[in-house]
Amino acid sequence: MQRSTFLIGAVGGATAVVALGGLGTYLLSGTESTSRLDGYSTVSVDGHKALSANIVAGRTQSKYHPLPWVGDKLSGVSCPTGLKAVTGAALTCTGKKSDGTTVEIPVRVTKAGAQSVTWTFER
Repeated sequence: MQRSTFLIGAVGGATAVVALGGLGTYLLSGTESTSRLDGYSTVSVDGHKALSANIVAGRTQSKYHPLPWVGDKLSGVSCPTGLKAVTGAALTCTGKKSDGTTVEIPVRVTKAGAQSVTWTFER
């Protein structure tokens, strides 16, 4: 009886650890960001408010590889221009993997307002 209680507790504990690890991975591996459009982050692209290219690149690089088992570690992420604060606007940023190969990273605006822009990238 005591052995089966221990086994049930051990299996339940292991299940809880796996579930929490999965939840943590899901929360940390998101590719969506909401960025404020202010005097420091806003530029103009084709007459539209846009999120500065260096902010898009920096956030993408930091979120591309949030955990060792999610995504590839990238360096030198750059974007050709700012990301227009217009829903559906898109651009392609580039980065380098540790082996030197170049990765193209599609970025797309999912929601845009006067004060902020929500955007996502593909891993």
